[in-house]
Amino acid sequence: MLAMFFWAFVIGGVICVIGQLMFDVFKLTPAHTLSTMVVAGAILAGFGLYEPLIDFAGAGATIPITSFGNSLVDGAMREAEKHGLIGVITGMFEVTSSGISAAIVFGFLGALLFKPKG
Repeated sequence: MLAMFFWAFVIGGVICVIGQLMFDVFKLTPAHTLSTMVVAGAILAGFGLYEPLIDFAGAGATIPITSFGNSLVDGAMREAEKHGLIGVITGMFEVTSSGISAAIVFGFLGALLFKPKG
């Protein structure tokens, strides 16, 4: 079990280091970095490489933003098998809607409980 925590920490840390290098070395904006990380996760999922990473690293691979790209591709591919081309579009929204909805609800609750700036 200790090895599982170790590898989750290492893999999640490597993903974060890559993002930080994108900020510091390549001088990308947060929006560009976020988009690049999501696309990288989607590409890895498209080639079937992200699921083995999740199996190996657990939360180290599911918590970073790259996992969102994986979820988009996974949902799109699953629904495309059932419904064809229209499933590609509906599958992305079906799989990710609960996470996006939770972010909206918890963001709203946080704004009610704390004094938001700006």
